[in-house]
Amino acid sequence: MTKVIALMSMSLDGYVADENDGVDEVFDWYFAGDIEVPIASQTMDMTFKVSPPSADHLKGLMAEIGAMLTGRRTFERADGWGGQHAWGPAFVVTHQVPEGWPRPGSTVHFVTDGIESAVAQARSAADPKSVGVHGAQTIQACLDAGLLDEIHIDLAAVLLGGGVRLFDHLANTPVLLGNPAVIAGVGVTHLRYPVQTAIR
Repeated sequence: MTKVIALMSMSLDGYVADENDGVDEVFDWYFAGDIEVPIASQTMDMTFKVSPPSADHLKGLMAEIGAMLTGRRTFERADGWGGQHAWGPAFVVTHQVPEGWPRPGSTVHFVTDGIESAVAQARSAADPKSVGVHGAQTIQACLDAGLLDEIHIDLAAVLLGGGVRLFDHLANTPVLLGNPAVIAGVGVTHLRYPVQTAIR
């Protein structure tokens, strides 16, 4: 079965962006080592330089993920990934399709009829691989709907003190998690929790 997996970098005090919507501090681990991990699509080309454990972690995720699910805010901040997300087709949950989209040749799709529909479309596109979910509000919506199978947190070695929290407005708590798989990198600890209360 295709899994639905939350993927986020987060500060130790629970923030995924600072008070100015910046993410540099929680993404520092992407450039904290010597192992190059290229990320490429038709519209983007970048290379992370991470520690050996983080490199293995990233390569495993890249092989596992077949589609991405995000919110409108993440889409806007990423400038639409140039129309091509590096980890497969991207499904953006939004109330209204942004002006100028969809674009010819783009693998970015817009879902205006709710989180359940977005998850179903992303799962169909990813099958047999997993769906990666990015963005605090989208992850919260998936948790509230019982649609997440796992939560992957890249726990950055920083305290931000304020900003955008990942788990700020959950409606259906407690959410029960299983024991995590733990990978210690440089400047980051990779945590992978199964969600025990997911429903279908």
